[in-house]
Amino acid sequence: MKQPFESVVAQHGATVLRVCRVVLGPHDADDAWSETFLSAMRAYPDLPETANVEAWLVTIAHRKAIDVLRAAKRNPLPVDEVPEAPAGQGVPDAEAAGLWAAVKELPSKQRQAVAYRYVAGLAYAEIAEILGGTVEAARRASADGLKNLRKHYPGAITKGASS
Repeated sequence: MKQPFESVVAQHGATVLRVCRVVLGPHDADDAWSETFLSAMRAYPDLPETANVEAWLVTIAHRKAIDVLRAAKRNPLPVDEVPEAPAGQGVPDAEAAGLWAAVKELPSKQRQAVAYRYVAGLAYAEIAEILGGTVEAARRASADGLKNLRKHYPGAITKGASS
């Protein structure tokens, strides 16, 4: 028997929010998270009991993030930046500003692959399914993303990170 949807949100909500924050940044992540769980709530009754719920939610979050990124391209850019307020759960604070800047500069596929692998803990096969490529391409994007982070933010990512 499937667990109640409220339990799904409680169990996977924080991971989905962290993924949204890594892919989109702190300002758009909350909306994408909400949209993810609204869509998931509608589709949950039809989800097979054997499905990997976390991978399913990250897939929905990925699609919602793409929607946000597409919408952002149509919006005007702000001229003044407001400083980030220190906070937890994946929101960059003063100490993480350099790392956040390095993550933000990664190409989209690398940023997504790193988020899905190292924040959500998904397997490369699941990442490939979400990104629409091969397992090898997902592994390569993740490795290239980590390599770029090590290059632009030395010391933040150790060589022994979850492989």
